[in-house]
Amino acid sequence: MIALVDPAAELSVEEIRRYSRHLLLPEVSGVGQRRLKNAAVLVIGAGGLGSPVLMYLAAAGVGTIGIVDDDVVEESNLQRQVIHGQSDLGRPKVDSAEQAIAELNPHVRVVRHRVRLDRSNVLEVLGGYQLVLDGTDNFATRYLVDDACAILGLPLVWGSVLRFDGQVSLFWSAPLPDAAGVVPEPMTYRDLHPTPPPPGSVPSCAEGGVLGVVCAAIGSVMATEAVKLICGIGEPLLGRLTIFDALAMSWRTIRVRPAADRQPVRELLADYDAFCSVPAVPVVIEDGVTLEDGATSDTITAAELALRLRRRERGEDKFVLVDVREPGEWEIVRIPGAVLIPLDRLRDGRASAELTAATDGGQLVLHCKSGGRSAQALQLARAAGFADAVHLEGGVLAWIDQVDPGQPRY
Repeated sequence: MIALVDPAAELSVEEIRRYSRHLLLPEVSGVGQRRLKNAAVLVIGAGGLGSPVLMYLAAAGVGTIGIVDDDVVEESNLQRQVIHGQSDLGRPKVDSAEQAIAELNPHVRVVRHRVRLDRSNVLEVLGGYQLVLDGTDNFATRYLVDDACAILGLPLVWGSVLRFDGQVSLFWSAPLPDAAGVVPEPMTYRDLHPTPPPPGSVPSCAEGGVLGVVCAAIGSVMATEAVKLICGIGEPLLGRLTIFDALAMSWRTIRVRPAADRQPVRELLADYDAFCSVPAVPVVIEDGVTLEDGATSDTITAAELALRLRRRERGEDKFVLVDVREPGEWEIVRIPGAVLIPLDRLRDGRASAELTAATDGGQLVLHCKSGGRSAQALQLARAAGFADAVHLEGGVLAWIDQVDPGQPRY
């Protein structure tokens, strides 16, 4: 494989001491280390995957590391996002990560991008780098980043984790030739996932959970692929998907073939949220109930739900509030007056009779953690005959933020 990056100038004495274990490797040696020094790598997300990726790229001596993240450090992050610490709570993740990298390796230049990538900025942000690593956990951003990399011809190392499993692959629309001069077949994320999964069918880590150390396993593989590409060593994961199962402690790699009908990406989509069917957020509606921009009659706000719960207590309203989360989430936090019917029971129809008895002619109100699963439950409920059912916009997290801040977020 031809190296992605040209070598930088000679290493300093201090750099030679720091990277001596790399220099002892014939495949890396001084030339490879100088390539790492000259590399500009963008890491999207300073979370569970971004944390080990950033730390290992910095320790390896990557000269310029860009970090894209618009979030702040929360307590629930610390179980897996090891680049942040207790004293970083409330800080922007890009600031916390920059400080950790400076402590780890002062030879690394960090560029902070505290933005949410979208159609208007993604090409400009990615355009300043030679390699992109994507550790995000939503499909809209994954497709956006992959399309942008395809347009720019940038290699994209992609990773994903959920519960006890993880995946890693490499996508590249314009790969460099290998040592024999053969140009590998181009691959993109759309070859792995030609279309997004139905909304709510794949939970995020915030909904499904993740074993923290799985992030370390997958993140280290992502960083390894980045180092290989920069130095031009080994066989890249292009056209292959590596899958990790922590419970079985097994790794396997499968081949990924280009989609037969895939066309080269020439321009970005107009709306990636719409492409992935991301539910719209609410709007201001009648009767003095305020919601955010984009709501429909499918949703109610936490403030409206609180009002209706008080009315129900006085016998002035009739509805049943159904929590479609998992029992473990129910034990962490719950909305008073809700009943637990996990989404799987709605999917297979086991809960239909229970719902009919519970509503007794009243309205069905559904909620989950943040709104994704309850939106799917709403479709199932409507199909089962609950025509006026609605779901809680923002889920239990919105309830905590707007109504009951004393309850724990997770």
